[in-house]
Amino acid sequence: MIGRLFGTIVGQGDDGTVTIDVNGVGYEVTVPLGALGRAKKDGDRVILHIHTVVREDAFMLYGFPSLEDREVFRLLIGISSVGPKIATSILGAMPPAELQSAIARRELNRLTAISGVGRKTAERLLLELKDKLGGLSLAGVSVSTTPAVAPVATKQELLRSALANMGFKPAEVDRAVDAVRDRLATSELAELVRDALAAAH
Repeated sequence: MIGRLFGTIVGQGDDGTVTIDVNGVGYEVTVPLGALGRAKKDGDRVILHIHTVVREDAFMLYGFPSLEDREVFRLLIGISSVGPKIATSILGAMPPAELQSAIARRELNRLTAISGVGRKTAERLLLELKDKLGGLSLAGVSVSTTPAVAPVATKQELLRSALANMGFKPAEVDRAVDAVRDRLATSELAELVRDALAAAH
């Protein structure tokens, strides 16, 4: 199994895949939105921690910026009805520490705002991840089991969070969100992030 790749990103697809060149060999890897921005780099080379999925008709690689991201991905795909595609979508909307906080605060609507996550799946995430994520030490967010006083995050807030986690400055985030504001209610989060990225540059 492949556990880690260290190489140069030579291609990116609209479906969340990247091609990473490792000593002349190109590996196609699926990564969550924003993962490359948080990955450790050495010059133009990047480190991705890999989860390998071997099926009868496919050999797929999923890449993450840290070991904790990969660990949370593995917890997610261990839940009934959550496959690699939905798990990748979840981590693209919320890095591990934010997901841990959302689970602890039981923010059901924040989870259902993620593409591919319906109410039943969100309820299962709240039930099955509470103890598992609570036992992980995840950097970035102070977790409290007290319900949040602020309103549940909207798709716009998820979009802002995703862009901020990619390293964009507040002014760039504002410009990007404004560019897609009229489609917030009708478009999937992944599509909004792609279009917002183009507007932010």
